[in-house]
Amino acid sequence: MAGRGGLRETGRMCRSIKTLRPPVLPDEATDEDIHAAALQYVRKVSGFRAPAAHNREVFERAVAAVAEATAELLGGLEVRGRPVREAGQRADAG
Repeated sequence: MAGRGGLRETGRMCRSIKTLRPPVLPDEATDEDIHAAALQYVRKVSGFRAPAAHNREVFERAVAAVAEATAELLGGLEVRGRPVREAGQRADAG
């Protein structure tokens, strides 16, 4: 089914991946938070909520790669001149 601009719609998947850094997320993102965002991203991009057996391995490798890249990104970001990890800890103190 074609959507606006000729783009195909992939069904009723969630379109929202949550922000995983302070101050939007009050605490540091957990491995579970990062994995959930990676899984949602791969689902959205692939168009599959769950892969068929013959696609499971590549799907899981993609989730792991996106999760690793996300953790690296969050580990290197600064918020208001402070590393994200420190900013998250300061939000707990304040």
